[in-house]
Amino acid sequence: MHRILVEVDGSQKSGSGTILRLAFAFAAITGQSLHIFNIRQNRPEPGLKPQHLEAVLTAARLCNGRLEGARLNSRELWFTPGRVKGGLIEAEIGTAGSIPMLLMTVLPICTMAENTVHLHVSKGGTDVAHSPTINYMRFVFLPTLKHMGFDAVLDVKKYGYYPKGMGEVTLTAEPCKNLQPVRLERFGRITSIKGVSVCTFLADRKVAERQANAAAEYLKQKVGSPVDIRVLNDYSNPLQKGSSVVLWFQTDAGALLGADAIGELRKSSEIVGREAAEKLVKEISAKSTVDVHLADMLVPYAAMTNGKSSYQVRAVSEHLETNIWLAEQLLSVHFNLTWSNGLCRVEKVD
Repeated sequence: MHRILVEVDGSQKSGSGTILRLAFAFAAITGQSLHIFNIRQNRPEPGLKPQHLEAVLTAARLCNGRLEGARLNSRELWFTPGRVKGGLIEAEIGTAGSIPMLLMTVLPICTMAENTVHLHVSKGGTDVAHSPTINYMRFVFLPTLKHMGFDAVLDVKKYGYYPKGMGEVTLTAEPCKNLQPVRLERFGRITSIKGVSVCTFLADRKVAERQANAAAEYLKQKVGSPVDIRVLNDYSNPLQKGSSVVLWFQTDAGALLGADAIGELRKSSEIVGREAAEKLVKEISAKSTVDVHLADMLVPYAAMTNGKSSYQVRAVSEHLETNIWLAEQLLSVHFNLTWSNGLCRVEKVD
């Protein structure tokens, strides 16, 4: 007999892995048992893939939880969380499955730990499709969380790309049981535009340099501000060549927005760099205070704060709607979405 306190239908809203990730995080945070079914129902191959399976197993290890139904392709899980003690946690994906997505499952749980969390994730993808790049996490997402009082640092040991993966990172996260609200009401003036262009075992083709140059040239044309893009010729993973670029800008009103792009076969380095730059210019032109991806990633943290959080985004993604829906269901909070002058104000009310 399962003691079920919360039931979540994974086919609702986006019907994607984001429901699984956040449901586990919220269950661990609240200490409530969870029954989730129809996992990733709306995806071409429903159920748990290796990255999802390792994400929920890692969440269970982190909070000393009990987990039933955790196997590949499973569409139903029972999860009873325990205490979030912290310490050293190991995770191994075993495919090119997204390491950043695994991190997004466990990061909210880390805020509630009794001690510092040291998470080591191996054999996964740091820079893969349908996921933020690891450097977006390092230079945009985690610095934003730090402004909320949550100090977490990523160290990339090996970059990993599709199809082999083999990436490796370590996360060090300090507990923060009293997150500060995020309030980004005004765009302000751009103070810097920066970036990191990385390639792994592709230095002979100057891939990182070409990505950086294409991005910088486009930004110079469209924005006119000086751009500082660091070129990183990486040799950490001889088993899988690849590349990525992340760009970000800061304003004097505290906004930090980013955009990224990933190298692919038969996709020129110049196209990769320009793609990231085009995305960034969309944010600059809209005068958003968070980018389209940060908007949904911040929802669980805004939901966990006492007091009002608010920020402005140029588009409401399916993930943003899903994350708000789930936070309202499981954390008994309320969000308002209001449009004005082409921007949507996302507000978590008191």
